Amino acid sequence: MSASEKVPSLASSAPPPSFELRKGANGLDKIVLREARGSSAEVYLYGGHVTSWKNDHGAELLFVSSKAAFKPPKAIRGGIPICFPQFGSHGSLEQHGFARNRFWRVDPVPPPIPTNTLSKAFVDLILKPSEEDMKIWPQSFEFRLRAFTFTFAYHTYLSVSDISEVRVEGLETLDYLDNLQNKERFTEQGDALTFESEVDKIYLSTPTKIAILDHEKKRTFVLRKDGLPDAVVWNPWDKKAKAMADFGDDEYKHMLCVEAAAVEKPITLKPGEEWKGRQELSAVPSSYCSGQLDPQRVLQSS
Repeated sequence: MSASEKVPSLASSAPPPSFELRKGANGLDKIVLREARGSSAEVYLYGGHVTSWKNDHGAELLFVSSKAAFKPPKAIRGGIPICFPQFGSHGSLEQHGFARNRFWRVDPVPPPIPTNTLSKAFVDLILKPSEEDMKIWPQSFEFRLRAFTFTFAYHTYLSVSDISEVRVEGLETLDYLDNLQNKERFTEQGDALTFESEVDKIYLSTPTKIAILDHEKKRTFVLRKDGLPDAVVWNPWDKKAKAMADFGDDEYKHMLCVEAAAVEKPITLKPGEEWKGRQELSAVPSSYCSGQLDPQRVLQSS
């Protein structure tokens, strides 16, 4: 099994992209990636967790709660947690599985570097099962000695100006499972998604590209994905936000989770098989004129 995360970059003659291992919050190790034009990302080895993604202007594009606890075994609230081998409560394991609260390590023998990524900063992380993991989930996901089944999600927290000014395009008319209504199946309306209350939905058979438009910041996040047929949309809203110890009471106004996922139909790997789940995020200026968003230009672009 492999999973990849990519942040956008721009090639430049100088300085070259950099990779640095540092101490982060509470002494936890983190990787800092920097690229030529100034964009950067931070990835904690605890959870293989992306906690920062900044564009070349230094603007933070991910949401991390001001109350996030960087204290194992508590998962980090925000950024991009890895949900494996279980998403949510879809199974017998703890919420979202155990990958997000295990220590990953830098892969000493990473896959070959594609020639078109030589100007990009990147890191390959690997997670191996511990004895504790094997007790609660007796599957070897390093050697694949037997078939096993799992669900997966990139639990991405995007930073937005105001949740009431956000629209999500690409999920119209699709079926979804509503976690707020006992996972009942519904069909989405034909309009873009907007937000006025708590949402926790799993959209099924979704396109490979989804656009998240932030009117106030005039910015569009484009989420591209492969191997992940579903998309989760989540915001806790005010009541649930106040009930979470690691989440500020009003922080729900400035975040939205849109997650590339494989949930409805668990993935089964047989011996010798491989699965890849890829998510790529980019941020581009929004097409916004006279109150009308034009997401199709984003969705139809390459």
